Amino acid sequence: MNIVNTVDEVRQRVKAWKKEGLSIGLVPTMGYLHEGHQSLIRRAAEENDRVVVSIFVNPMQFGPTEDLESYPRDLERDAALCEKTGAHLIFQPEADEMYMPDFCSFVDMSILTEGLCGKSRPVHFRGVCTVVNKLFNIAGADRAYFGQKDAQQLAVIRRMVRDLNMDIEIVGCPIIREEDGLAKSSRNTYLDAEERKAALILNRSLSIGKKLLENGERDVKKVIAGITEAINTEPLAKIDYVDVVDAISLQKVGRMEKTVLIAVAVYIGKTRLIDNFSFEI
Repeated sequence: MNIVNTVDEVRQRVKAWKKEGLSIGLVPTMGYLHEGHQSLIRRAAEENDRVVVSIFVNPMQFGPTEDLESYPRDLERDAALCEKTGAHLIFQPEADEMYMPDFCSFVDMSILTEGLCGKSRPVHFRGVCTVVNKLFNIAGADRAYFGQKDAQQLAVIRRMVRDLNMDIEIVGCPIIREEDGLAKSSRNTYLDAEERKAALILNRSLSIGKKLLENGERDVKKVIAGITEAINTEPLAKIDYVDVVDAISLQKVGRMEKTVLIAVAVYIGKTRLIDNFSFEI
């Protein structure tokens, strides 16, 4: 496995692989990898001849008050996990390699990006769509792998690929959880012991919502109320949103009549965590 820092180096290696007729999987990440990222790399290695992992903390998707500077970074640790899991190439650029000083081209999306996380993070998905578009162009992969934990991101990227006729397959992979149910996230490292325990309320509250649905409840307001009530039992939790939306369009639904996404974003102390599940009606 090799680590490269420039666009040209990635393209040279990918060009050589394609001359050999090899298929390429791409796993875009912001680093500080965990078992969730490893599951994406492992899936990519199973389905492709070569796997490229990008590690880039993308400044464009962070708002001015968000955690860009404090976002955890550990390339040596990440490289060891990538090699162990089956990656062949790490692309780890600096910001000035991805964005020239006079950079002024962006990929914007409406509708799918306006609710859920987009409501409280208005610049986020412009940054996500732009950097993912660039990574697709740089890596020339056949498939790209994203986790279902970031369900809105996955839906947005799928729509971008469809709308812009991109020749790449988007593969969504299941949420990977700790033994106690907490969804794996690089931001979990921000939590102290008390906050880590409090964070379990996300999965517990969603389990309550899922049980309501399994028992036949189809009133969106009642499902949201049940999840909200559960989250509010945790003193360290502050709700950003609890929403039920169409799983494809991400638009709010009045009554559940097809597959829906039930998603939450909750602050535990100063740390914002997300979780979700899909339910097929």
